Amino acid sequence: MSSITYIGVDGSSETIEATPGASVMRAAISNGVRGIIGECGGQAMCATCHVYVETSLDILPGIGEDEEEMLECTAAPRKASSRLSCQLRTDDFESITVQLPDRQV
Repeated sequence: MSSITYIGVDGSSETIEATPGASVMRAAISNGVRGIIGECGGQAMCATCHVYVETSLDILPGIGEDEEEMLECTAAPRKASSRLSCQLRTDDFESITVQLPDRQV
């Protein structure tokens, strides 16, 4: 299992253990983490699961073309650490910390 820590806008944090192969988005939704919507269900088509990765980006696979396009449409400002949480899978890390933006839509 992989550990995912979500940091809310108010600075609160919640850490969950996610099943192998789960996305950071799916783990958040399954565990009631507020701040991630995931309207498209994880297809990199809506940007409502935007997060800022606090952990080293070097541990993650690169940004694909679809994700890159959606990151240009985020409701909150895009940063160098911006990713779509639906594209981050537990198979790629043992633990990760992500900060939630102030809005998704």
